[in-house]
Amino acid sequence: MPAQNTTSSYGSVTKGFHWLSALLLISAFLLGLIANDLAHEIQSPGFDGSDATLSRAVLLFSIHKTIGVAAFFTGLGRILWALSQPKPGLLHPENKPEALAAEVVHWLLYGAMVATPLTGWIHHAASTGFAPIWWPFGQELPFVAKSDATAALFGTLHWISTQTLMVTFGLHVTGALKHAVVDRDATLRRMLPKSGDLPTPPAQKHSPVPAGLALVVWAAVLTGGVMMEQDSHDLGNHSDHSHAEATQAGDQNATATGNAATMPAGNWAVQEGSLGLTVQQMGSGVSGSFATWQADITFDNPDAPGPAGQVAVEIDIASLTLGSVTDQAMGADYFDSATYPKARFEAQLEKLETGYQAVGELTIRDKTRPLTLPFTLQINGDTAQMQGQAVVNRLDFDIGAGTQDEGTLGFEVVLDVSLTAQKTK
Repeated sequence: MPAQNTTSSYGSVTKGFHWLSALLLISAFLLGLIANDLAHEIQSPGFDGSDATLSRAVLLFSIHKTIGVAAFFTGLGRILWALSQPKPGLLHPENKPEALAAEVVHWLLYGAMVATPLTGWIHHAASTGFAPIWWPFGQELPFVAKSDATAALFGTLHWISTQTLMVTFGLHVTGALKHAVVDRDATLRRMLPKSGDLPTPPAQKHSPVPAGLALVVWAAVLTGGVMMEQDSHDLGNHSDHSHAEATQAGDQNATATGNAATMPAGNWAVQEGSLGLTVQQMGSGVSGSFATWQADITFDNPDAPGPAGQVAVEIDIASLTLGSVTDQAMGADYFDSATYPKARFEAQLEKLETGYQAVGELTIRDKTRPLTLPFTLQINGDTAQMQGQAVVNRLDFDIGAGTQDEGTLGFEVVLDVSLTAQKTK
């Protein structure tokens, strides 16, 4: 069997690309369906943190992504090879509508073979943590930064490309079966090994019109995906903004009434700041932050090392964003925000020979543990800038107690605090 195409038959290289692409794409699609179901289970608030479920999801997603990268390069190679080869003519070019539809579907399928794995790959590169690709490359991509917005956009485009791939693949198979069962011609046999003697197609010219129509369809599909993601983003922003306003109003009311007796009357007011955390998931760092928290600070900078004041911090657990696992983090086996909506840190402030530290207790869920937070402090008149970092063990607070495998979810959680405060009169 010759390696190259002729005007009446496909060569062995084209046939190899064809069947390998089909095998990879079908395998990736089926694995993706199963893994996606597991992902929904894991991200649900009721997930019990089962190591077996997490490990199975990681395995399936890693295989899915690895096969997807292989499918991308196979599809790209197939297209480049096809462009360099003569294309066997249609056996029934006189049926103009069918011929046009077959050519358009063919080009749409070519686009889907590249767009589907590529959008999934970009989504992976823009996300943090969870299920690495097994190729010795590909965890990162040039010009693709870690970004929730980018990940969400290409996640949507990946979903749309997958649907397009399914439709065009189905139409392609239906057309092949129609030729084999209804027309009883050699169209399908031309792509099989040992195809034997094949009829010579009628003389014909391949028009660029089908490829142009396929490009128009793809442009419409991808534009629709971008618009759909933008609409979803705008709706989400409106919802988040409303939730943030409601939460902020509730916190201000709590500070003025219920918490006034338990929190010190500070002499420094926080102007701006951030409270973040980072945990290792599947060997990659996943970072998040709490949008709503308050700190009451009493601080008088002594001339010599010694006591310097006190601080009380209250954190709204439900305000945490942690990438794609935010919902999971709120579940009963993790922060359980429905039962324990607040975390609290109370500490005495101390000036050291070099730097400062806050020595106190951190309460998360129903667990209180000692915590020392070293920090740096720069004071310029009545303005102070503080930065600190500490490490806690999530198991000390029964966070993810069902996940005892450190390779799946790291035990250590890095807390990062930075703020700017103004001295009050």
